[in-house]
Amino acid sequence: MTQLDRTAPLTFEPIFMERIWGGRRLESEFGKRLPPGKRIGESWEISDRPEAQSLVRNGPLLGKSLHELWIAHRKEVFGESPKTARESRALPDRFPLLIKLLDARDKLSLQVHPPENVARDLGGEAKTEFWYVAAAEPGAELLVGLREPTSADKFKQALKTEAAAEHVHKIPVKAGDAMFLPSGRFHAIGGGNLLVEIQQNSDTTYRVFDWNRVDEDGQSRELHVNQALQCIDFEDCRPGLVQPEGELLVRNELFEVQKWDLAAARDISPQGEFAIAFCLTGAVHCGGVDLRAGEFFLIPASSAVRQIRPVADGTSILRVTIPR
Repeated sequence: MTQLDRTAPLTFEPIFMERIWGGRRLESEFGKRLPPGKRIGESWEISDRPEAQSLVRNGPLLGKSLHELWIAHRKEVFGESPKTARESRALPDRFPLLIKLLDARDKLSLQVHPPENVARDLGGEAKTEFWYVAAAEPGAELLVGLREPTSADKFKQALKTEAAAEHVHKIPVKAGDAMFLPSGRFHAIGGGNLLVEIQQNSDTTYRVFDWNRVDEDGQSRELHVNQALQCIDFEDCRPGLVQPEGELLVRNELFEVQKWDLAAARDISPQGEFAIAFCLTGAVHCGGVDLRAGEFFLIPASSAVRQIRPVADGTSILRVTIPR
């Protein structure tokens, strides 16, 4: 990378995903330019998936993919090898996080993501994730964990009678709430939620019930009951919302998320470490780049410009990093 490459944060083109449960709130709340007439449920903001590549939209690296940065400019952009996997210090082939915005106009399917050992057996990818509630309509809920311990056999019987929803634990939520979802945790997002999702770089989901919905062609979405039964933690009951410790919302071996209320300028990370910022409210400025509510940027590890400053009252951000 040249010195010019290091002067400004990197912004990326969002990738919009149409979903049966999606809406238009990413446009009305965050000003996203959504394709007309589509129910957009997800905006993939930081993605290094084979099928969905984030592309740089500013500066000398314009048009380069996140994967290109990870492979060809890893040290300059991401710094010295962070610890990115639970059981291995070897770096993955792709940037290990996937960051999205989710607009759940309607509730999502009851589902689970596989733990690492089960994912290998099933040919999927492990997935642990974190949700931050950016906005929530009155009465919005998250459906997370089980109400009471049960067994795979009893749960399978409940699925046959469409009673699976009676087993899930429901949590009323409002803007500012957060939930951690380790792999194996049974869950769904209730309607009326606008979420920031930070997760492992995985797109493996096993659905067990989709509320009998059909698409425009009258087709139901595929379910994965047998796979899900191997993944659900049937002892995981009544989990609670994240309880912040100061600015820290969650820290594990995969990612760290902090919420900052910005009243003055502040360094986003030490020299040599990258950080991703998401503007929740207000607006921020860094190195010639302005960020408004609903937008992300990545400050490279080698960037000489590390200070972000608020340019509007009531500015707040989420700061995402990978622990070392």
